[in-house]
Amino acid sequence: MLACFSSYGTPTILVLGDSLSAAYQIPPEDSWVKLLENKLKSSHPQATVINSSIVGDTTANGLQRLPSLLEKYHPQILILELGGNDGLRGLSVESIKANLDAMITQSLQANVKVLLVAIKLPPNYGPKYTKDFYEIYGQLQNKHHISLVPFFLENVVHSPKLMFEDHIHPTSEAQPILLDNIWPHLSPLLTE
Repeated sequence: MLACFSSYGTPTILVLGDSLSAAYQIPPEDSWVKLLENKLKSSHPQATVINSSIVGDTTANGLQRLPSLLEKYHPQILILELGGNDGLRGLSVESIKANLDAMITQSLQANVKVLLVAIKLPPNYGPKYTKDFYEIYGQLQNKHHISLVPFFLENVVHSPKLMFEDHIHPTSEAQPILLDNIWPHLSPLLTE
């Protein structure tokens, strides 16, 4: 299956993520994905953003859902924001990496450009696990030569007003910052 650009040369962007991308506890119109859609209206008016993020989704769920999403939407770009729920459940780093690896491989084989979004776990999961978990993202970036957002919650996670009391989910006020974290890595993929 080949993903083709539209006659306007503008892409379909598929967002495959968890609660961080699924507008958890905030109005959908405030989410970074909706803000991205609005931003693209001026620069890439024919672009389509499909948000297939589900609260609580794991890499195993994403891997299961991805083939039908690729078949249905034929995206040119996949924003892959998964792994956080696996980490919070303490699942094996090897299985998380294998699932992400398989999703990236499937996407690249379908001529889909991948933007991988890195997550960091809270320190209470222990230094070894949190380090091994975070390193998955850089390892996969290097293996597949794909784009990487180094830390999705940069400039957000340590600000109480930008995070809900669970210290996991960003508020509406944080969403423009999340988009700012994504955009420099997404923008080159739109013009390639």
